[in-house]
Amino acid sequence: MKLEKLLNQQVGNLIVLYVKLHNYHWFVSGCHFFGLHEKFEELYDQTTELYDEVAEIMLMEGLKPVATLKDSLAVATLNEATNKETKADMIQALLADYKQLKAETLAALEVAEEEGNVVIADLLTTLSVTYSKHIWMLGELVK
Repeated sequence: MKLEKLLNQQVGNLIVLYVKLHNYHWFVSGCHFFGLHEKFEELYDQTTELYDEVAEIMLMEGLKPVATLKDSLAVATLNEATNKETKADMIQALLADYKQLKAETLAALEVAEEEGNVVIADLLTTLSVTYSKHIWMLGELVK
């Protein structure tokens, strides 16, 4: 099922993002350390909730979410952190990640609407709004 594949891509990407945000939380340094350290923690806490929400709604709708790291990495389109990023690299990478997540969410939303699945369409709309806010905020940070 196409929708299951697209949702699993979200699950895989959210796992990659969760680990990336922890990496950035741990390794950010220098000027703006406190603000970025706290922001990365806020984002990974939210990512945990999003990951769980997507997986649980998939199960509610009779779909099977990926549930191992290996399977998550196999379907993810986001890149892992390299442990070499500067603060600026971290922000730019997250901005690109949220843009990619939003684009993939909108593609999945189109499929959900075509299939008439209002539960998943609602989830994807909510995700899109969440990603849009992060795009705006991170975009303001890099100006």
